[in-house]
Amino acid sequence: METISAVELRQSLGKVVKDLEAGGEPVLLSRGKRVVAALISLSDFEERFVARAASEARRKILEEMDTLSRPSSEVGDAARMVRELRDHE
Repeated sequence: METISAVELRQSLGKVVKDLEAGGEPVLLSRGKRVVAALISLSDFEERFVARAASEARRKILEEMDTLSRPSSEVGDAARMVRELRDHE
């Protein structure tokens, strides 16, 4: 994994991006002697963040659907809800 300074990044951004696209290897960005960030390919970003967020959203929706598909344990639940809605109008 390559580490470059912010100055090097400014001077050779095009080359860094080209290498990142070609190899997919993350590039670490340093400020002074400390690594402060990482540049990753778009495919890595999508796999690690976008796909994970979509998967989490799907999981939550499926959990809600599962909860809604189960019969209510309260008797007269629907009738009570309709009465409450009418009372709030």
